[in-house]
Amino acid sequence: MDAITKHSQETRSDRKHFEFKVKVGDEKYDEMMDYAQVIDHINREENNSDVVWSFEKIIGHQGPLKQNHKDYKGSVQNAQMLWSNGEVTWEPLSIIGADAPVVCAIYARENGLLDQPGWKKFKNLAQHEKKMLRSVNQAKLRSYRTAPKYMYGYEIPRNYEHAVVLDERNGNTKWQDTTALEMLQLDEYTTFEDFGHKDDPTAKPPEGHKKLGVHLIFAVKHDGRHKARCVADGHLSDTPIESVYSGVVSLRGLRIMLFIAELNGLDTWATDIGNAYLESKTTERVYIIAGPEFGELEGHFLKIVKALYGLKSSGRRWHERLSDVLREMGFTPCKAEPDIWMRRAGDIYEYIAVYVDDLAVTAKDPKEIIHKLTDCYEFKLKGTGPIAFHLGCDFHRDEDGVLCLSPKKYIDKMVDAYVRMFGTKPKTTYRSPLEKGDHPEMDTSPLLDQDDVTTYQSMVGSMQWAISLARFDIASAVMTLSSFRAAPREGHLERAKRVYGYLSKFRDATLQFRTNEPDYSELPEQEFDWMHTVYGNVEELIPHDMPEPLGKAVRMTHFLDANLMHDLLTGRSVTGILTLLNQTPIDWYSKKQATVETATYGSEFVASRTGVERDIDLRTTLRYLGVPVHKLAYMFGDNESVVNSSTTPFAKLHKRHSALSFHRVREAIAARVIAYYHVRSQANVSDMLSKHWGYVETWPLLRPLMFWRGDTINIVHDDKSSSSSRRGVTKFDEVRDSSNPGY
Repeated sequence: MDAITKHSQETRSDRKHFEFKVKVGDEKYDEMMDYAQVIDHINREENNSDVVWSFEKIIGHQGPLKQNHKDYKGSVQNAQMLWSNGEVTWEPLSIIGADAPVVCAIYARENGLLDQPGWKKFKNLAQHEKKMLRSVNQAKLRSYRTAPKYMYGYEIPRNYEHAVVLDERNGNTKWQDTTALEMLQLDEYTTFEDFGHKDDPTAKPPEGHKKLGVHLIFAVKHDGRHKARCVADGHLSDTPIESVYSGVVSLRGLRIMLFIAELNGLDTWATDIGNAYLESKTTERVYIIAGPEFGELEGHFLKIVKALYGLKSSGRRWHERLSDVLREMGFTPCKAEPDIWMRRAGDIYEYIAVYVDDLAVTAKDPKEIIHKLTDCYEFKLKGTGPIAFHLGCDFHRDEDGVLCLSPKKYIDKMVDAYVRMFGTKPKTTYRSPLEKGDHPEMDTSPLLDQDDVTTYQSMVGSMQWAISLARFDIASAVMTLSSFRAAPREGHLERAKRVYGYLSKFRDATLQFRTNEPDYSELPEQEFDWMHTVYGNVEELIPHDMPEPLGKAVRMTHFLDANLMHDLLTGRSVTGILTLLNQTPIDWYSKKQATVETATYGSEFVASRTGVERDIDLRTTLRYLGVPVHKLAYMFGDNESVVNSSTTPFAKLHKRHSALSFHRVREAIAARVIAYYHVRSQANVSDMLSKHWGYVETWPLLRPLMFWRGDTINIVHDDKSSSSSRRGVTKFDEVRDSSNPGY
């Protein structure tokens, strides 16, 4: 029997045994054709076929027509068609109706033609249009669900029965083995409570509980490992009354925590809690009837006891479980970043950043914390060690021992996805995300079809995550391209491809955690008497409940810029802000302004106000993390008029609609929270966040931020090939105080 089974299996999996009797048009082939021959024939026919145009829509109609009419083409009605190549023609309705009956029915209904000759046949269809379209979409969805899916060259099962078939075809039991392992782990966590077999007259499901289903999700890892995950059909369960929200640490919060660790000489480890949700109990009253993947439990009533993946409240339950554990270990959540937990350890604070089941631990001895999680709380941890890869970011130390963050692996995944979408790698000839001065909003190329719209939206989402992972050099380009997600054009897709090409070319960009404070001693003091102004003796409001500041102090620096009328269609300007903690870029901002400004002065003041507000937000976060913050933050802008109006106590408000921005900035300066200085545009690093930049003028600013290795202070001395390349962010020979023009 084994030999026969093996022979049958080999026969089924051999392509030479798949043969077809085919017919093309009126020509019938008597000989059998195997699969490869059929494909070759189809390809040959497609390559030799005439070009066929698809139509965009029906734009007019003509009729009823008699046979002796000059426009009669065999149909009593003609439809005026707009074709995809821009041509407009009259076509017989009988032909168009056979190819696109739904389109004809919609047009007839909208134009009151359903009782007219030639159009009557679409009346029934028009009345049931929604039902028909839903049936078509369901058919497409079924086709999509049943189409083979692959990961790393392996076909992925749709369900357990399909997994068994694939194992038989592949001559192994990998999918069944990984399913058995998943069921074993569910058993180890006591995920279910058995209420007996459904055919047992004494057995019945738990009272007051709702029946759900479960399904298996299969995947293949990059190293060929087969994985299976049992997931509940949570969409069938009742929505809990209480909140099911479970927060995660922001990427800015993670960067701040890593900076604090480097500043105070702490070690940072990363770890992943295996089967995290199963560590907590569910409050939902649900049960399942076990399927064949449950082995001996098949057909049993199983009450779900643990927070199984897929249940609506499982994320929240796991968050509560981990919160209880961290509190027992002496950690408390930060009020400004609730998913960063902190505890005092002598003269500094230790931190744990939580992103669902991914933890980043910053402490004097991270091993001690890891051991407690495993030994005392019996968490099953994996991927534990000094931080190397976390939340899509690569981490390493350069030759000087500086911690570096780089999304290089994520960009490699973006390139792989690009190859799958377009069949080729992105071009690496671009040296900037978009052309300098480009205006994508003026693009008039054809709109994308639905498939390309989905592709475009996916590309924009990937680029946005790359920005979050530290690639702020593409922020202005992606901010602009994001505006067209609903209705992108071919030109927008080409621009997105260009951004991919730029990322691929400059994939080595790195954010370095440099902790030395910048030297601003050469800048003149801004000592003004604000007592006799409308602001009086104003002081900064400091939170009364913040923890005691411990560790080394931090200096904040903000570069800001505005690009007037960035969007030619709406007239809106763009604000670009780059924030550094000491010498580390920690936060970035690129966004269209909420108001339409008619002059650079107004748009720059709006940007200045945003800069002040983000300064207040960041210093509040730092203080709630227990970080000593220098009271005075330095802000640099390249509009001298705005700097003058902001820093001179008795400057006049020239435009009433700028009043809020005017007073918000000046009050922060009067309170000695902000010191505002003018910097020439050529040295303003936020310029790349407010406009579509060119390589020549931006590279000298971008290089020390993302591509220089070692201490950026050496750029001034080591790179003398170009005067422009000696503009480093740590040297301010081009910065001058607006109150002292001779400086």
